[in-house]
Amino acid sequence: MNKMSLCAYAKLNLYLDITGKRNDGYHLLETVMQSIDLFDIVTITMSDAAGATSVECSNPDIPYGRKNICYKAANYFYTEARRYPACEIFIDKRIPWASGMGGGSADAAAVIVGLNKMMGEPLGMQQMLRVAAKTGADVPFCVAGGTKLCRGIGDDIRGEADFPERVYLVVMPDFRCDTHGAYMSYDKDPLPQRNAMKRFLKSGEDFPKMLYNVFKELYENGKIDDIIAKLKENGAQGANLTGSGAAVFGVFPDEQTAADAAKAFPSYFTAVCKPLGYGVRVIDES
Repeated sequence: MNKMSLCAYAKLNLYLDITGKRNDGYHLLETVMQSIDLFDIVTITMSDAAGATSVECSNPDIPYGRKNICYKAANYFYTEARRYPACEIFIDKRIPWASGMGGGSADAAAVIVGLNKMMGEPLGMQQMLRVAAKTGADVPFCVAGGTKLCRGIGDDIRGEADFPERVYLVVMPDFRCDTHGAYMSYDKDPLPQRNAMKRFLKSGEDFPKMLYNVFKELYENGKIDDIIAKLKENGAQGANLTGSGAAVFGVFPDEQTAADAAKAFPSYFTAVCKPLGYGVRVIDES
């Protein structure tokens, strides 16, 4: 096998809070992440001959080569597996970038899973998660997928979370969020912790009403508030920001209601999405 294509699935943060800061400057998080069926396609072409790793992408805004997170993922994988083949990676980008939906992390997770399968599965799940944690904060979740409670910098997967199945409408506006500025604001004047994770995990049918994202509070962005309000006006049972933005999502009872609500955002990227129990899926191999 020398070529494989995989779906790399996006994620939503149903709950996200900052709980502290490490000595190295990274902020500690408490979050519930949900895989959804919006995806990039990552194609890996590999040669048994030793050689370099290359990364290209259909979106010119995404960095190529060594600057791409997939390059890091491949090289950390090779170090763990102690094999160094030549590898070409191409990303067909469909998840909006700078959206807070973990597109880059999902792509890196697909590289780790794909290389492991192509090389005869030299690594077990714990080893793959170790490689993922070295690669980036959300990459371990994207390898595991599903609905998970995570802590640390997003790399500490604490276990499954269980919520009733709903449909998600993602709305990506035409602006980007200042994540660095938000963290600086938090460091100057930290918001009190929400301390509502236990209640959220037990909320059952009411979980859409209890969505929380600390970045929404830090940004104090009227445009984000307007999107959330419009989602609720058009049938969302709850709505919030995902990750550090700028994508917003609403929780809907069914696909038709979500699709109808999408019409309220004609100038923005929208996607009606279902939740998934996995983060990566092989779609073609040869």
